[in-house]
Amino acid sequence: MNYARIGLAALGATVAYFVLGGILLSGLPSLRKEFMKYPAVFRTQDDMKRVMPMGMISILVGIFVVAVLYAMAYPAGGGVFDGARFGALIGVFAACGFALHNHMLLNIGIKLTVGQAVTYFAQWLVVGIVISLIYAPAAVP
Repeated sequence: MNYARIGLAALGATVAYFVLGGILLSGLPSLRKEFMKYPAVFRTQDDMKRVMPMGMISILVGIFVVAVLYAMAYPAGGGVFDGARFGALIGVFAACGFALHNHMLLNIGIKLTVGQAVTYFAQWLVVGIVISLIYAPAAVP
């Protein structure tokens, strides 16, 4: 495993994760409205800013772990299709293990649950693709 490539892949994928999350949440105002329906469950935007650093660091660590798993699965580097497949598997895990599972635990509606599941899936799909692009070994001339 090449830890420098893993670190770069994790950093690039973290940027992609947050960019896509921002686009999806701002591009889907109905999802933002759904979050606002549950003020006892979710923090306000101002309150989120206070704990944002912890959230960003936790995602970076999580994506680093996913990049290590990718490197273990594809030691020589895989292609974009491999990254998409890998990201889709992580996305299904995130959607089922968190968004859909949280529907049972949290008093939130199905519309928000499905919106979160779709958003998480898309983010992790892109994370897998970005990791595959950055972790790929340099082409030998």
